[in-house]
Amino acid sequence: MFKFLKGVVGGSGTGVKDLPYYIGDTYPSAWGSWTHFHGTAKDDGSPVSIFSISGTSAQDGHLAAARNGVKRLRTVRHPNILSFLYSTEVENSDGSTNKITIYMVTEPVMPLSEKIKELGLEGSQRDEYYAWGLHQIAKAVSFLNNDCKLVHGNVCLASVVVTQTLDWKLHAFDVLSEFDGNNEAATGAMLQYAWLVGAQYKSMELAKSDWAAIRKSPPWAIDSWGLGCLIYELFSGMRLSKTEELRNTASIPKSLLPDYQRLLSSMPSRRLNSSKLIENSEYFQNKLVDTIHFMEILTLKDSVEKDTFFRKLPNLAEQLPRQIMLKKLLPLLASALEFGSAAASALTALLKMGSWLSTEEFSVKVLPTIVKLYSSNDRAIRVGLLQHIDQYEESLSAQIADEQVYPHVATGFSDTSALLRELTLKSMLVLAPKLSQRTISGSLLKYLSKLQVDEEPAIRTNTTILLGNIASYLNEGTRKRVLINAFTVRALRDTFSPARGAGVMALCATSAYYDINEVATRILPNVVVLTIDPDSDVRSKAFQAVDQFLQIVKQHHEKTNSGDNSGAPGIGITSMPGNAGLLEWAMSSLSLKGKPSDQAPVVSANSGTPLTVMTSNSSSVMEATSTTSIHHVSSGTDFADLPAPGSPTSTDGWGEIENGIHEEHDSDKDGWDDIEPLEEPKPTAALANIQAAQKRPVAQPVSQSKAAVTSSRPKSTVKAPKDEDDDLWGSIAAPPPKTSSKPLNVKSSSTVDDDDPWAAIAAPPPTTKAKPLAVGRGRGAKPAASKLGAQRINRTSSTGM
Repeated sequence: MFKFLKGVVGGSGTGVKDLPYYIGDTYPSAWGSWTHFHGTAKDDGSPVSIFSISGTSAQDGHLAAARNGVKRLRTVRHPNILSFLYSTEVENSDGSTNKITIYMVTEPVMPLSEKIKELGLEGSQRDEYYAWGLHQIAKAVSFLNNDCKLVHGNVCLASVVVTQTLDWKLHAFDVLSEFDGNNEAATGAMLQYAWLVGAQYKSMELAKSDWAAIRKSPPWAIDSWGLGCLIYELFSGMRLSKTEELRNTASIPKSLLPDYQRLLSSMPSRRLNSSKLIENSEYFQNKLVDTIHFMEILTLKDSVEKDTFFRKLPNLAEQLPRQIMLKKLLPLLASALEFGSAAASALTALLKMGSWLSTEEFSVKVLPTIVKLYSSNDRAIRVGLLQHIDQYEESLSAQIADEQVYPHVATGFSDTSALLRELTLKSMLVLAPKLSQRTISGSLLKYLSKLQVDEEPAIRTNTTILLGNIASYLNEGTRKRVLINAFTVRALRDTFSPARGAGVMALCATSAYYDINEVATRILPNVVVLTIDPDSDVRSKAFQAVDQFLQIVKQHHEKTNSGDNSGAPGIGITSMPGNAGLLEWAMSSLSLKGKPSDQAPVVSANSGTPLTVMTSNSSSVMEATSTTSIHHVSSGTDFADLPAPGSPTSTDGWGEIENGIHEEHDSDKDGWDDIEPLEEPKPTAALANIQAAQKRPVAQPVSQSKAAVTSSRPKSTVKAPKDEDDDLWGSIAAPPPKTSSKPLNVKSSSTVDDDDPWAAIAAPPPTTKAKPLAVGRGRGAKPAASKLGAQRINRTSSTGM
């Protein structure tokens, strides 16, 4: 809480109440008669520094010099000179006397002597920081002397202040005056206010008031002497009390000693120009000075220099003073990245420095830059952000992640770069817990549906793994609609063996979300097929999964026998051995070079004998869902030659997911949502009649009208009664793994089940042409009719005849 300046608030006149700044506590030291206060702006609360000086007479020499200092500071602008903001002069009545106060407001700074104590630097780090500070003050003095032909007149420790970014700046311009060596009659502020300068800081000619010698000297002579006094006070750690102490050089670094002695030459004409001090001294050639200097002129560097610099910066930052890195270099780095002048490799250095900050400081100094960088079109920047997302995930609030970060990240799902798609996918493991249900259901799942048929097999695999990991963040309706379809219809039937293995693991990891009917009718049948998979790892996982889900079924059986139906039927062993916790990423899509045996398809397209015989109705479903087809190749086909899965349209994949609100889905849609839980609904009247007709002997051909009814029967998942001789796997959309054993469907059947529940699964058709339906059924060699109804009429009639 800032307090008002006593003695001014209670006075008459305009007072400090009209000052648009609040005046706070004072600093222990300031130059000359000035008082240095903390301050804040009334409008936005930004910090400032407020300098004030008071006098009882308008002709007071201190006030006259102060007015000169304020005027000079207002007009002289340089990066290493204190920035002026505001000034005012206030007259207050205090009893019988009038008090005049001058206020000068500047950027927030701190006396150098106080900042040195606060930093507490030692050894080489102290020398590096002093070198950087002296470098800045020498540039300011050179600017005044050589460019502006001005003489500061009192360069010393008290006339230097430090900004919040640890930059050194020159102020105390009360004695500042023009230098005119040709005009002997010229009288400047230095001549008028030389008495303000302490005797210990005066050069020999100034102490003797030898103005003739001063006019004959170069314009930098007096201020070069002042630089020597500043160097002594810095390294000795104490204020200069008398001029003779300057001869004590024990504390001066050896690399700086020759220049120090030239600055304090007894002959003004031989004193070292401050510009030469910057150019020649070995002392200023160190890592800190070079690093900060490079950042300040970054826009002048070419791309090769930038890339080389930023690749070395993370290791270099470890060797430099940490406080200087955080307060000086970090803001420069963030600004350079934000405005596009820094290379993408600078992001690594930014995050490394950001790791040294507290969570609160990181959210203020680094996170805003990161959020802005997500909108960058530079792929290298986006890759860097996604690769290091774990370093700043704690600072990302749910609102920022959902509203500002995810919309930009989501563009990577459709990027042509496989690396960017994969990194975008993996970043969802961090972002998904922070996303709203509306974003997950309405956007994220649609992108993941497309990635499950991505051309890169590792991306397909990792999409399955991600779904298993984020299942807990989906609402119940979305889980029922998505998980089983994603894992069984796509993952377990992928041509890439690690993708099939990932599907098995994901089913096991999410087993708690399935009820007993889903386990028995939709999961176990699909997993059992993989127990004869060509890949040994997939087979091992499949056997473990079968054991796990059978255990769940057994537990349900025991509960049912004991009459205990209180527990959730789908809750059992939640993960298979070795699969506890988060599922691990499978591999990198760019570095993967799979072996032929690792890419064995579910079934070989070169197989001479088909493993299944598809019904006409099932085949029509398969043709309608070609966007999710899996291309079967022989086990010897190289991975690079595998055809890419078809890219789904915007409504493909797992179906229309509208904001996670609607739980119903259209069974005719392609993708995950076209599969509903298997039920035993009551057949329609027309269907019941047809089924009854199929079971009784037929002596005459069925009328054409009934055939039309049969052929127009809608596709559904209605399970028609089966004869005991029906082939259980004959109509499964995806064929079982390649095996040398004989086909499973060796039995003939007297009734063809055209409403098999597996017929509606959106899985790819076999790559070989299906043989006529009569083949393998033991019904003769008559060719199949063009319509399903007619086919049944012919077959049944022949039997009846």
